[in-house]
Amino acid sequence: MKPLIVANWKCNPTTLKEAKRLFNLVKKGIKNIKNIEVVICPPFTYLSSIKYQVSSIKLGSQDVFYEEKGAYTGEVSPRMLKNLGCQYVILGHSERRIHLGETDEMINKKAKATLKKGLKVILCVGDKSRKSKEDIKEVAFQLKKDLKGIKKSDFKNLIITYEPIWAISTMAGRVATPKDAKEGAEFIQKTLIKSFGFKTAKKIRILYGGSITSKNARDFIYKGKMDGLLIGQASLDPKEFIKIVKSLSS
Repeated sequence: MKPLIVANWKCNPTTLKEAKRLFNLVKKGIKNIKNIEVVICPPFTYLSSIKYQVSSIKLGSQDVFYEEKGAYTGEVSPRMLKNLGCQYVILGHSERRIHLGETDEMINKKAKATLKKGLKVILCVGDKSRKSKEDIKEVAFQLKKDLKGIKKSDFKNLIITYEPIWAISTMAGRVATPKDAKEGAEFIQKTLIKSFGFKTAKKIRILYGGSITSKNARDFIYKGKMDGLLIGQASLDPKEFIKIVKSLSS
């Protein structure tokens, strides 16, 4: 299976002109790379403009709402995203959990609605501390709530991202190593096997979401045994992001 590299632009850039420039530079820089699956997740405001430029790169959203339509000011539905050419949706990102108070119950409703529309869910889970061996169990609690009631047949469209909250760039903490990522991924897989069975759990790709650079990307994939990467800050630097993708394709 190809490594999955997801660029999360977050609330960047500030103009459509710059968004198009960033996307086109990345598209040009990786156009000959066939053995890596690349997804770009820009802000909602740029999706309609970028969709017409998508070729080998796939389009994703940074969030979604759980209703298809109605009196929900400011929300964007799975149907709208699919109509815009999105194939992937990021859910449960640590920044939304921390800064916007997003709960596991909300994430569960969003996941169900997204999967129902045939979109792929990139579900983010993570632990706030690694001071003791018990701390990582927070991830199991998140998975249990976030995946409650989801059909096993939908697991083929589910991807899990391990985000060590204690190490990501936006939070104070130490730098995570490929070993840390591997431990997180192994814990996630064991939790999934226990809850859903080996056959179902093995269908789910596990990504690492943290401070990724062109210097450490290969280590997280090959030493950390990750199926891909969710990249934030580095995805806004086209040269660095292209280097990351090329480092994994060689």
